[in-house]
Amino acid sequence: MHRRLARMAVQLLAATWRVEIEGEKNYLLLRERGDSMVFATWHSTLLPVIWSHKIDRTALLVSSHRDGGYLADAAEYLGYRTIRGSSTRHGVAGLVELLQQLKTGGEVGITPDGPRGPARVVKPGGVFAAQKTGASVVPVGAEVSTFWKIKSWDVFLVPLPFARVRVVYGTPFKVDDGPEGLLRGVRKLQPRLDALSAAPAC
Repeated sequence: MHRRLARMAVQLLAATWRVEIEGEKNYLLLRERGDSMVFATWHSTLLPVIWSHKIDRTALLVSSHRDGGYLADAAEYLGYRTIRGSSTRHGVAGLVELLQQLKTGGEVGITPDGPRGPARVVKPGGVFAAQKTGASVVPVGAEVSTFWKIKSWDVFLVPLPFARVRVVYGTPFKVDDGPEGLLRGVRKLQPRLDALSAAPAC
């Protein structure tokens, strides 16, 4: 019952947002070609991003922790298929399904600083998956004019009614082979996500 009410509340709230989307061409051409993609966004900006994104083939990687259940439920309500687990090498089940999705030309949305932080610090799991499958990494940022801040490790943002939401898709990139290629991929993703999403005032 609580989850149903939460879904309805999110839908009613999001319907009031004034959404602007920039840089869609950065991934739509890849989608037309059937290329696999890893969409990466900070955990704190996940709500406006998944609301605004054209779902189509995109599956969302969601933490298997208990608090991830609410997010998975909301994402499925919006039409996403969810993968429960982690993109790290320790989250074997989540990583295996993530790789399978990408190997078949699929798309996956991840939060590279999730599920428990540290906030806005890229972990290598999603970049590793892109490297192993040849998928493109697409950084996605969001800026929100007015918002509630959930008291969580990432300062999760919930846009207020009638907030202006700006979602920006950055330039996709491939990850080179080998350990050094993985490190370069992580170092490339970090500043791009920082540039696309302004950090909320604490």
